[in-house]
Amino acid sequence: MPVKSLQGVLTPVARRLASAPWFARIGPKVVPPLDRLLNRLSGGRILLPQVVLPSIVLTTLGNRSGLPRQAPLICMPEDDGSFVVVGSNFGRDHHPAWTTNLLHEPKAEVRYQGRRIPVTARILEDDERAEVWPRLVRIWSVYDTYVERADRRLRVFRLTPSS
Repeated sequence: MPVKSLQGVLTPVARRLASAPWFARIGPKVVPPLDRLLNRLSGGRILLPQVVLPSIVLTTLGNRSGLPRQAPLICMPEDDGSFVVVGSNFGRDHHPAWTTNLLHEPKAEVRYQGRRIPVTARILEDDERAEVWPRLVRIWSVYDTYVERADRRLRVFRLTPSS
């Protein structure tokens, strides 16, 4: 089956699954560990959602531990080489740890299509956030469901390549 046909079948199923309230409880326990394992075994070339969505593995330094922490994420690659990511945490009430890590230490690393890219993170506010949000929702419409479900403002970051 061609990739485009596969995407056409899997994308609606993935959206329905990800927007289900029960998935907010189970997804965070299953998807990230499975993603990390698949990514490690493939040498950074494969992530679970990448068949239907652009995806990265973000490595941050733990705010409390100082240890590297990996988070597989849906992303929006930009023409300038940066990536926009949303701290949706599957629509749960608390921010994901990786967002707090970036607020404390914005230098991080992205693994994208088998390449390691050092990045600097910046949280998007107001006008810039408003500009990217419709494009993010076009990639993953479930973000709007997460906004309705979560009792918080989802953090949106731009990850810009650094040297």
